[in-house]
Amino acid sequence: MSKFILGIDQGTQSTKVTIFDTSGHKIVSHTEQLREIQLGENGEALHPDDDLWTSLQLTCNRLFEKFEGNKDDIIGVGLLSIRCCRAVMKENGELFSPVQSWMDTRLSRPYEPKSDEIRYVTTTTGYLTHRLTGETKDTRSNYVGPWPIDPETLEWYDNGKKFTTPKEMLFELVDPSTVLGVVTEKAAELTGIPAGTPVVSTSNDKAVEGLGAGLLNDGTVLVSLGTYITSMMFGDSYDSEPNNYFTNPGATPGSWLYESNGIRRGMSTVTWIKDLLGSDILKEADKRGISPENYLNELAEDVPAGSEGLYTILHWLPRPSKPYERGIMLGFNGKHKGPHMFRSILEGIAMTMKNNAQAMCDELGIDLNEIVVSGGGSKGDLFMEIFSDVFGVPAHRNEVNGAAGLGSAICAALALDVYDTREEAIKNMVRHEDTFEPNLENHEFYKEINEKVYQHIPDHNEELLKRSNQIINEEMVTV
Repeated sequence: MSKFILGIDQGTQSTKVTIFDTSGHKIVSHTEQLREIQLGENGEALHPDDDLWTSLQLTCNRLFEKFEGNKDDIIGVGLLSIRCCRAVMKENGELFSPVQSWMDTRLSRPYEPKSDEIRYVTTTTGYLTHRLTGETKDTRSNYVGPWPIDPETLEWYDNGKKFTTPKEMLFELVDPSTVLGVVTEKAAELTGIPAGTPVVSTSNDKAVEGLGAGLLNDGTVLVSLGTYITSMMFGDSYDSEPNNYFTNPGATPGSWLYESNGIRRGMSTVTWIKDLLGSDILKEADKRGISPENYLNELAEDVPAGSEGLYTILHWLPRPSKPYERGIMLGFNGKHKGPHMFRSILEGIAMTMKNNAQAMCDELGIDLNEIVVSGGGSKGDLFMEIFSDVFGVPAHRNEVNGAAGLGSAICAALALDVYDTREEAIKNMVRHEDTFEPNLENHEFYKEINEKVYQHIPDHNEELLKRSNQIINEEMVTV
């Protein structure tokens, strides 16, 4: 008889829940959009009300309306939610205030209690674990940022260290791929997940996505296309001071994730250009029975590589260390139309990530042999072709596009002894769907414009953007 695993993948923009069989085949899934992040004064960015939990309830219930199997055959739940967020809870497990998004500037500082009503401070995975199981446990591998945790041992610092967050407010830490507890009767009523189902810890979202994409220690790079775009490699040791990448906890005990610099609000730029081009795109796509993104892909296929000299720098959301950064489109002339802008954004993403991934590989002394591209953007053949041409290596698109959801299911499979090792689980649950080979002529062309033009645009414009930012801020203060 088939057994099933429920994989939860909650990102910045949506909650997706998928039921997989133990061979990694997707049985059914459902996605609900999260509400728009509320941006406030002083850099605040909040998930409104109790959106993460209420959307998880709704997504699960809608999923089970589609599921034709027996819910009693669900052997476990892999729980994944957004990293670098902060949940502040009352004694009864409810939120004291809305969850702080990773875009909230307060997340760059350790948490300091503000009220006697606050009992716990944790991550999104810790908060949802408590909602589902009643346990105050959390994966040690989702504490990325200013938490009182040793970044190498992943244990809370002892009381000899200075705490801004009292230790009694923190959850018990467990390894990834560990059973956290079981679904309570109350949570079962709200979500439809059978009571008593084991809930399994995962890791930070990028590490789980790397696991679900099949990353092993073989020179493969994963390019993750999400609200935050980054590239990643499997790591087997902790590096405290790398120059061109970050060392993050992995999704299996003892593993690490090497993560390059990325693009903030990366795939949001694709949504931005779609909205900017207006209703004509939507109407024509609807007439053809395809998505607006697929229609734009068709139009952009007729634009030559390099977008006829139009370059896009993707700083739609500046880095905290460089608040003056802005997105740039450079090189317009009368030839350029909407499809040129669309393709230029895709090429800008690919070239930026090629530069970031190459810097990471060079520092690690690793040859970049092939890439896997995950996320919604990888569904477009044009984008996959651009990635392969820019990187100059084969680009794989996996059978299960939502690698993070599959990664959470793999964590559950390991915790429940369906498989013994990461390697065995990947071999049985992860499969390539398509491979795109590089066009060598395009690769040489992209290499030339990247090295001679694209890489230099940010530095040449930095001083001007600093001046502009100062003038604009002074004007806003005056007004």
